[in-house]
Amino acid sequence: MTKLREQTDAKIAAGRKGNPEFMKGVDDIIAKAKAFEEGSNALKVGEKAPDFNLPNAKGIPISLEVLLENGPLVITFYRGSWCPYCNLQFRALQAKLNKVKELGATLIGISPEVPDDSLSENEISKMDFDVLSDQDAKIALQYGVAWEVPEFLMEHMRVDRNLDLKKINNGNDSVLPIPATFILGTDGIIKWSYVNVDYRTRSEPDEIVEALKKLS
Repeated sequence: MTKLREQTDAKIAAGRKGNPEFMKGVDDIIAKAKAFEEGSNALKVGEKAPDFNLPNAKGIPISLEVLLENGPLVITFYRGSWCPYCNLQFRALQAKLNKVKELGATLIGISPEVPDDSLSENEISKMDFDVLSDQDAKIALQYGVAWEVPEFLMEHMRVDRNLDLKKINNGNDSVLPIPATFILGTDGIIKWSYVNVDYRTRSEPDEIVEALKKLS
């Protein structure tokens, strides 16, 4: 099976070929974000993860405390079901989900999308793990992965993608999570993490599985 990194690299290459001006703009934004160390406030390995109680796609509240009763937890913050890189990532995670479960862990996704009928019908929410709604990005902020999206990207989403983030996220149209993954032990302590302000680059599912093996 093709590695997630190979899939995202291929999508980036296709983007550079199809819309080089836009991709150059993204490169510049990401370079600036890295220069200002955006995302550097993300929680680190060894720190306690903040509690949360967020609704799933059916509007049922799910708490961190209850999730940790079942074993280690993999939390992946993602931008939304409209993001092609997120869809690639979650397909790759779905393919490794049995291994995650065999290691006694639970996988969840967290995004700002509102939990309504449209959310319950998208590709990500049809996968075999819960996706939770952090509409105002408060939990992303507590985990240090909330990002004020530059206007260049906002305009692209409004004009080129025809996305109404205010509607999708129930009012929040400018703050998205940095795609990040945290593995928590049953004690709520972060045991492994991957944070990269470049939304085109994601943690490899095999790396998550290996980290869970070390935990077990």
